[in-house]
Amino acid sequence: MKHVISLSPHVHSGDSVQKNMYGVCVALVPALIVSLWFFGLGAAVVLAASVASCVFFEWAINKYILGNERCTVCDGSAVLTGLLLGFNLPSNLPLWIIVIGALVAIGIGKMTFGGLGQNPFNPALVGRVFLLISFPVQMTTWPVPGQLTAYLDAETAATPLGRLAADAADGHLDEVYSAGEMFLGQIGGSLGEVSALALLLGCAFMLWRRIITWHIPVSILGTVAVFSGLLWLVNPDLYVHPGVSLCSGGLMLGACFMATDYVTSPMTQKGQLIYGVCIGLLTVVIRNWGAYPEGMSFAILIMNAFTPLINTYCKPKRFGEVKK
Repeated sequence: MKHVISLSPHVHSGDSVQKNMYGVCVALVPALIVSLWFFGLGAAVVLAASVASCVFFEWAINKYILGNERCTVCDGSAVLTGLLLGFNLPSNLPLWIIVIGALVAIGIGKMTFGGLGQNPFNPALVGRVFLLISFPVQMTTWPVPGQLTAYLDAETAATPLGRLAADAADGHLDEVYSAGEMFLGQIGGSLGEVSALALLLGCAFMLWRRIITWHIPVSILGTVAVFSGLLWLVNPDLYVHPGVSLCSGGLMLGACFMATDYVTSPMTQKGQLIYGVCIGLLTVVIRNWGAYPEGMSFAILIMNAFTPLINTYCKPKRFGEVKK
């Protein structure tokens, strides 16, 4: 009999980085279809440019700057970063700005720290926030849905959050869209703001495939619902209905696909709940009292920085440890 000696683990679950990355990409397909349906050529150009740029920069940095022989492009992480970055952009953004965002996302947000598994911040959000600060006009010019063949010359309008923020500054809200309309889609905004239903379908797929757990999405959405609901009860003329808060902006995209990033989120279930509650609270605070009408990206990046601290104080029980 032949005896094979090897290091643990001896039983493999079947999961891999490549399998999970492409699993998240599959979960984004419903939102991809909806964004193409509403924005047509613009959505296709932005997403294709974002994915291609992220893949190219990861390959080029690995080969010519870091000198790594092993190619990491095929693990799917660059493709996923490109998709998520594209979903955070308007459908009329010029190509050169998209390329800059991809370079920042991959080059600064990911490869500067050593590549996949070592980046403290979500790379797609690093690219998105960099573009928002550097090119605020282009990043806040939102095409009206339904212009399927338009790209740079598309007619634009304010997003629901932008209109609500302007109304709140005047002291009285005039809700242009209902929560039901925003849940189904056909509203202005980035490609990932179109339909909350499509994003929830993708989230359900990831939960079914056990790519993610429920702790982060539920804690974020629950916290936003509770705190925005309390504000609405106090003054419905100044604060939006919690249903509108949940379905507007990048909340669903962030809660389901970006805050759940393995590398930048806590390891334990307790830590994930703390992380999600803080993201939800920060999002409500920034949306209502911050300079930007959307606070999801900033909230996730802030809590990314606190993830090591959460992991320090929310450690899993050591195997074989006797409780004293």
